[in-house]
Amino acid sequence: METVLNTPALTRQQRPEDEHLGLPANILYGFQHVLTMYGGIIAVPLIVGQAAGLAPAEIGILIASCLFMGGLATLLQTLGLPFFGCQLPLVQGVSFASVATILAILSAGASLPSVFGAVMAAALLGFLITPVFSRIIRFFPPLVTGSVITTIGLSLMPVAAHWAMGGNAKAPGFGGTANIGLAAATLVIVLLLSKLGNATISRLSILLAMVLGTMIAWGAGMTNFSRVMDGPAFAVPTLFHFGMPEFHPAAILSMFIVILVVLVETSADILAVGDIIKTPIDSRRLGDGLRADMVSSMVAPVFGSFTQSAFAQNVGLVAVTGVKSRYVVATSGIILLVLGLLPVLGRVIAAVPASVLGGAGLVLFGTVAASGIRTLARVDYENNMNLIIVATSVGFGMIPIAAPHFYDHFPAWVATIFHSGISSAAIMAILLNLLFNHLTTGNPDKPSVFAAGTGHDQSATPHADPRTPAKSLAH
Repeated sequence: METVLNTPALTRQQRPEDEHLGLPANILYGFQHVLTMYGGIIAVPLIVGQAAGLAPAEIGILIASCLFMGGLATLLQTLGLPFFGCQLPLVQGVSFASVATILAILSAGASLPSVFGAVMAAALLGFLITPVFSRIIRFFPPLVTGSVITTIGLSLMPVAAHWAMGGNAKAPGFGGTANIGLAAATLVIVLLLSKLGNATISRLSILLAMVLGTMIAWGAGMTNFSRVMDGPAFAVPTLFHFGMPEFHPAAILSMFIVILVVLVETSADILAVGDIIKTPIDSRRLGDGLRADMVSSMVAPVFGSFTQSAFAQNVGLVAVTGVKSRYVVATSGIILLVLGLLPVLGRVIAAVPASVLGGAGLVLFGTVAASGIRTLARVDYENNMNLIIVATSVGFGMIPIAAPHFYDHFPAWVATIFHSGISSAAIMAILLNLLFNHLTTGNPDKPSVFAAGTGHDQSATPHADPRTPAKSLAH
């Protein structure tokens, strides 16, 4: 991918994300995206609903609302409207970054309407500052994006491991050989289908492995579909079902910090998927994507949902399958809409064991990390500070992953910003790139201690100026 600031945009016919694969392929690949992110999108309403003391039926409504809103947000992001939507294969859904703040608001004695009001007001503030974020693309050279993409993949590995162990730490058999064995079987199926299948089967390896893994689990008595018909088959989301939003300054301020994190993470995801599918991402396109995120977050509380953002695990699915079409992901948005209207279909997908998701997730999330490493391989490390920037950024991003309670004794706003390894790495990489590559005063001429890590001759031929804005995220 060439310079995002100076290269003319590709025509609509040239853009890889505009490929039309046909309805059957769109449905199959779109369903694969839904399976990949389903566990993540229902986790937030499950956690929030339990914290708010909702009855199981009300939690079910909350889940359906999040699925429905995720579908709307995905369609806006992939198909786009003027000034809204980056038109990239990005699946949108309720952001996990808001969970800690939502729980803090609820624990302070507030109700769900206070949470919804905070989300709406904070998203409006985020919408107003998107022009600032859309202009920061020149501060995202491969040095920064590679560090962030690598951290995205690494930060998702604990999720895959938790799924592989059973997904529920309180359930019997969590971490047992049966769950881990099922995850391993799913992983083996993915690898075999990728190696032995034709191109179509290889691209569908994740979906097929999930189906086969679920069949194995059903045969072994590890899942059942007996409760699929429990509850209504069809339900339309009710506007303001949980009450009209309430606006409290403290709650809005704390949620605005979450919005800043969401903007950083969404920027990273947009740039990451642009790198993976090799399409230029300029400031206009980044701004369109961020505006879609913020508008979706503003509208979400109307349907009973929360902050919306791109799902990093689906970025990994794009990387591992090579399916770049945004129409595939738009189809997954339609499927999410249907799931929000037909809870019975949601209950079918919910029957897929977490261990099966874990086996597939290992490949998906590892692919994201590998994509970041591939981007970092194109960075020039000779006679500059780039190696220490990468080392510090990735290391800083790993802190909340390796030690989830690291920030427990810090002020709440610090924990909110840095509890995510993605936002931690993004913030550190941007700041260090500015400090060392843009504000060069005080830098040593030949910082060979750090450059030596590349194993290259320090007297090599002239290299690119590390301050030069990324020619792109990939070549």
